[in-house]
Amino acid sequence: MTVKLVVLYTQPDDVETFDVHYLGEHMPGAASIPGLQRAESSRFVAAADGGELSWFRMAEMWFDDEASLQSALASDQGKATAEDYQAIAPPGSRLFIVAVD
Repeated sequence: MTVKLVVLYTQPDDVETFDVHYLGEHMPGAASIPGLQRAESSRFVAAADGGELSWFRMAEMWFDDEASLQSALASDQGKATAEDYQAIAPPGSRLFIVAVD
């Protein structure tokens, strides 16, 4: 069963600094994680229901199955990416493992 690692980032204090690092360093590093099948990054621009725009960015990373995801996270590049996430993620950011239907 295909799984995704979904990362939701809350609003950073300094959008420009966050995006420079995220787009220039974090995502290129994440893209080299072994076993990664596909990665997408997106930026929230509006809340269609008129509510608060509590999320800033979302990353989706596809893997063949949960074992592949766990192996990827345990790799050197996976560990480096996780360490960078801890350094840049604004408080309240979240990581989810999602089974793709």
